[in-house]
Amino acid sequence: MTERLSSTRAGIALGPLAQIPDGTARNYVLKIGEAYFHGFIVRQDNNAFGYVDACPHAGLPLAQELDHYLTSTGDLIMCSWHGALFKIQDGACIGGPCAGAKLTPWPVIVRAGELYTA
Repeated sequence: MTERLSSTRAGIALGPLAQIPDGTARNYVLKIGEAYFHGFIVRQDNNAFGYVDACPHAGLPLAQELDHYLTSTGDLIMCSWHGALFKIQDGACIGGPCAGAKLTPWPVIVRAGELYTA
């Protein structure tokens, strides 16, 4: 079985922020050596919020369908397996089976319109 990483080093270029439409999220899978990192980024205006793609409740990826991390209103992150709801800005679970827990942050930054790991 391939190792699944829970973090990345700083400085990895992820592409332009514009590839994520405002108010949506995008999945990222990075191969690092022989292992893989699974994360996602939510864009709000010119801000990017990155998280490891693993629900604190069961460890599963949050989205059952590629890039579908947000509620229909786009104001919360949702685990499509068990319905847990998380704040976009800090990953805090505000409802569902892991209330009080948090998503694991994946530090990312935006520089001159480009996304990088931080």
